[in-house]
Amino acid sequence: MESILIVDDNDNFREILARGLARRGYKVFAAAGYEEAMEMIGRHRPSLAVIDLKMPGRSGLELIREGLRLAPELRIVVLSGYGSIATATEAIRLGAVSYLGKPADINEILQAFHPDTHASDRQYDFSPPTLSRVEWEHIQRVLHECNGNISAAAKKLDIHRRTLQRKLNRYAPPEKKS
Repeated sequence: MESILIVDDNDNFREILARGLARRGYKVFAAAGYEEAMEMIGRHRPSLAVIDLKMPGRSGLELIREGLRLAPELRIVVLSGYGSIATATEAIRLGAVSYLGKPADINEILQAFHPDTHASDRQYDFSPPTLSRVEWEHIQRVLHECNGNISAAAKKLDIHRRTLQRKLNRYAPPEKKS
C-alpha cells in the first residue's frame, strides 16, 4: 500500500483530502505544520507528500528542503492558494515533482505525482481565469492575511473600505467556462 503525507494548516481541507485518499487505497498521514510533518516523514517514511506552501511557522519550501534531506525518495506535490511563478520555480528547484494551485481535486493531485505519464492523453485547453475572478481571489488572499479585518485589507489593497465591502457583498465571479 502506497503511503501519502498531507501537510496543510486548514483542518477541513486536510481531513477531506485524507478521507478521499484513504478511500482510494492510500495509507494516509496528516500534519498541520512543519514540525509535525518532519516527525511523520522520519517515523513513517511516506512515499508521497502533498505540501501546502503557506503555513504558520516554517513554510512549505523549507519543508521540501528538509523533508527531502531526511527522505530523498519522497515525491512531493506542492499545493497552494497563494501561488506565483517564483514560488513554483523555487519548489521545483528544491525537488518537488509538481506545483498545483488550489482548488485542486484528488485526481489532479494524484496525476501531478507522475507528470511525465500519459502526456499524450492530457488536454492542454487551459483557459486563464477572468479578470474579475483573479481580482476576487486576490481580495480573498489579502483578507485572509489580515485575519478578516476589512479596514486593514482595504489599506493593504489601497482601496476605500466601503469599496472593499461592496466587492465582498457580491458573490464570487464564476470560473471561465471553456
